Amino acid sequence: MVLTPCVGRDEALDRLRLLLSGHRWVTLTGAPGCGKTLVARHAAASATSSAWVTGHGHSTRESLVTACLDALGAEVAPGDSPVAALKRELDGRELLLVLDGVDSIDGLGEVLDDLVDEAAAFQLLCTATTVAGRPHEQVLRLQPLPLPAASEPLEGVAVELLLSRVASAGGHILDVVQHERTLRRLLRASGGLPSLIEQLAVQIALIGVTDVTPAGTMAEAVRGSYDLLDEDQQRCFRRLAVVGRPVSLDVLADVCEVARPQAVQLASALARRSLVEVHPDGRFDMLPPLREVGRSLAAGTPDEAEAMAGLLRWADRSVPAEYNTGAADAPWLAEIPLLDAAVRHAVARDDTRDHGYELANRAFSSLYTAMRAREAVELLEAVLDSGDGPPVVGSQLARRAGICASEVRGTYEGLRLLHRAEQHAAALDPGRRDLELARNAAIRAEMHLDAGNLAEARADAERTLRLGRHDPYVMRQVRRTLMDVCVSSGELDEAEDLGAVVVDAPPADEMWIALSARTLQAEIAWERGQLVEAESLAVFARAQAQELHEDRIALLADTVLRRVTGRPGLPVEPETLPWAVRVVVQLQEARELLAAGEASRAAGRAADAVVLADSSRLGRDGVHGRLLVADALMALGDPTQARPSYLSAMRRAVEVPMPLRAADALDGLAVGSEPGSAAYRQLAGAAAALRSPRRAVGHARPGVPEVVGSARECPPGWVVGGRLTPAGVAGAGTLVAGTTEPGVPSPLAVLTRAERAVAELVSEGLTSRQIAEQLFVSPRTVDAHLSHIFRKLEISSRAKLAALMAEVA
Repeated sequence: MVLTPCVGRDEALDRLRLLLSGHRWVTLTGAPGCGKTLVARHAAASATSSAWVTGHGHSTRESLVTACLDALGAEVAPGDSPVAALKRELDGRELLLVLDGVDSIDGLGEVLDDLVDEAAAFQLLCTATTVAGRPHEQVLRLQPLPLPAASEPLEGVAVELLLSRVASAGGHILDVVQHERTLRRLLRASGGLPSLIEQLAVQIALIGVTDVTPAGTMAEAVRGSYDLLDEDQQRCFRRLAVVGRPVSLDVLADVCEVARPQAVQLASALARRSLVEVHPDGRFDMLPPLREVGRSLAAGTPDEAEAMAGLLRWADRSVPAEYNTGAADAPWLAEIPLLDAAVRHAVARDDTRDHGYELANRAFSSLYTAMRAREAVELLEAVLDSGDGPPVVGSQLARRAGICASEVRGTYEGLRLLHRAEQHAAALDPGRRDLELARNAAIRAEMHLDAGNLAEARADAERTLRLGRHDPYVMRQVRRTLMDVCVSSGELDEAEDLGAVVVDAPPADEMWIALSARTLQAEIAWERGQLVEAESLAVFARAQAQELHEDRIALLADTVLRRVTGRPGLPVEPETLPWAVRVVVQLQEARELLAAGEASRAAGRAADAVVLADSSRLGRDGVHGRLLVADALMALGDPTQARPSYLSAMRRAVEVPMPLRAADALDGLAVGSEPGSAAYRQLAGAAAALRSPRRAVGHARPGVPEVVGSARECPPGWVVGGRLTPAGVAGAGTLVAGTTEPGVPSPLAVLTRAERAVAELVSEGLTSRQIAEQLFVSPRTVDAHLSHIFRKLEISSRAKLAALMAEVA
């Protein structure tokens, strides 16, 4: 992008760059129209790396923080704080973050001060008409351009700006001597504000210097330029102001009800007259003062309704026609804010609410395929909050909102939206209502399954089987869910029976369900030590899923295959994956690191997975993660630290229940005991008692050799009905009690080994990102450790932690 020249602002730019060279936060302030945004753009263009966030339109700090995360390409994990996520994203980055136009946002100053205090390296540049007055903030006041005094020649930066803008607007060369008196009068009226001078220049170019009326305010100047537009250009200006967001030429054409070539001409005419600005991506936008004038001109005219009707036409034409189709590369995905505006406008009116519901539902598949779940749930929730829509569409839309909410906010965050889906379904006839309730129960069963609440998952799956018996798709889908419940709970025979039904001759649109069941069949074979069969099933599921472009199924099958064979799998970037899939991939990466002898990195990757699983309410993955952390500690030769992790994994596995994972934890505890001792035999015997009735086997794990035990050695009452009892949990804990080393008599004794390591690096002045690199964990895990440390030590900042570490050193 070629920036508009910053005429007359060389000194201000130099002062701004000097401030930024020595300070982390600079606020550029001044009157509206003094050119703050242009100066900031030039400063950002000269920075090594920068991110631009438009503050206009954000009324809360939460909204602005979310906009910052979007500009940085960052994401907020379920259960996480957006501010904490922003701190982690900025920490250690050599980046200039520009917040343009951030006036009247309550509490923003405190948030920005904390960001600068806790996230190292990045710099912050704000433009505003007011200042925050916070300790880290440095202020540069941008004054109007100096005007030549009556006794001075008619020259200087204000004159240069005026003449250059006259030329760029297509005007003739001005005779400065001939029009000196008029030019002096016009410049005095502008007060030296660059934006006013630009509008005067546009008017001079169009009607000549002698016919221009002096303007003392921006609104007067803009109205003067507006009056010189032709009718089509005026209409375009008003409607752009009503839309209030950057638009592409395609959107502009629909909003103005013209063909695309004419939209090009209209946009070009407004740009030449400095009434719109062109973004780097080619979209057109208005500065806030111009937009305010445009909206006042549109008030009470048909343009308000017609602009939004045009936006709806664009949305209707752009999103898929069907509810269940959509592609991640759909062009309209670059215009999500406009789709959001169109849908919200539609659902705000009783006569168009049904259309808004339909439009949002049609947009869902593209959003979900593109893994834009956060934008999807925000859009769908806004629709649902507007009032009731068509019952069938409303039920499906609420269900889809629940799926996305579970993905971006945590597993159970979608339950409220499933209740909303049932409210919509209540308006249907009994047959259709039962089908919608069955579909809702199927999704709720999946949520319970992901959360590790297997009893509730089974109950909802069985309810679906009763209500949805007339819908083959729902029946196959919920049987797959029930099969997954059985695999997790160790009911392998029942899972095999369900799998045979699910994979039998599925229709084309149900093939993904069958392939998911094939993947579960591979897991059953692995649990029983049938490695050749497990590999064959996983290879088949992966190949078929790839052929059908079912990427999620292909990746899950590939993860099972990697676990069975130990061979590398498909290339993948975990950061691009949905949370539930990402944790599974991270766990497999931890296993492979452990197998490769990189136990420290494996422990870090597994700890990351535990933090993410716990915050996302992914209960089953949390059990796997804790087992891996314990295995890595054993591989590092630290059984004292491994025992609490095994005990924690065992207790979680009993709660879920996942009896085969409880057996894995018992294996780990046995290995940490004296070989051949009574404790070893009893722990190994309990593990065997859990596996034997299921025809399951134990697997050798790096750092945890295969444990051989006999169910006859299991103490009485520890295992009943194939489950580890509370007595068994207590007994295992008693066997390994008293084996940990006494703690150091210090305030830091309450910290775990991992927390102590983080605390020591904090005391050395390292950022979360730097600590993460040293400990082979993510910055998110470092922040989770810090949160635990602060709570345990009853402190609230890194500085206090560093001081405490120095005291006890």
